[in-house]
Amino acid sequence: MAAFLASRPAVLKRGPIAVILVEDDAVVSETLRHHVGLGFRHILALSPDALSLSEDLLSRVTNLRWNTRDPLAHQGALNAIIPTVPAGTWMYYGYNAEFLFFPFSETRSIGELLAFHAEERRDAMLTYVIDLYSPDIVRNPDAVDISDAMLDRTGYFALGRNAPDGTPLDRQLDFHGGLRWRFEEHVAPANRRIDRISLFRTAANLRIQADHRFDVQEYNTYSCPWHHNLTAAIASFRAAKALATNPGSREAIDTFCWRGSLPFEWRAGQLMDLGLMEPGQWF
Repeated sequence: MAAFLASRPAVLKRGPIAVILVEDDAVVSETLRHHVGLGFRHILALSPDALSLSEDLLSRVTNLRWNTRDPLAHQGALNAIIPTVPAGTWMYYGYNAEFLFFPFSETRSIGELLAFHAEERRDAMLTYVIDLYSPDIVRNPDAVDISDAMLDRTGYFALGRNAPDGTPLDRQLDFHGGLRWRFEEHVAPANRRIDRISLFRTAANLRIQADHRFDVQEYNTYSCPWHHNLTAAIASFRAAKALATNPGSREAIDTFCWRGSLPFEWRAGQLMDLGLMEPGQWF
């Protein structure tokens, strides 16, 4: 990846650009095609080993070698990429088996979304990571099943976020819910939040931290001071994969389904109906 970035490739000169960290072989092609379909100009697929990309992805996806199994893989990768693209470039980052949705994403492009967000003088967008899971982890031991995915329709909440000195941070909250909440005994406290600033504009000296927040506090806010802004959602099998396969949790979990489970319909409208993202002033 270092050699690629040092070459200042033309594909990084205009955004929006997506960075997908490929941790395993779960639905990699499906993840990449989903984000190509959203309208990202180019996708950087980071992986420990070379990916075998199909012909239809070659022109829009560049595969770079990176140790994505490092718990801080996102931090090292993004902090290396940000300085190599023009300031003000919109970027997204996520993982394989994660699928970005935003209001009206079936009929509008990521470029349209970010153009409106920029007009509202916003340089980052809050995204909620909404856990997906297979209803049958005997049939799907890694808990990944695109054709029969479930999500939690309830159980989401937010807590106030304070600065290190205990002062409440303006327009910042810690969001919780999904599998990380229901099975919290198997999840480290630092990994229980479901908020992530996955869409952001690059800036000089901007750095992302280990906890998926940025060192510029305004980037970490959920809205501007005068009205509610757009938010987006990431439908993610990542937590389910970890809980279903890690030795410390897999023997204790028979199913992820509960009374709050609902089939995922793979459409933005369902996520808006459930209150898991909102259009703000964008209609």
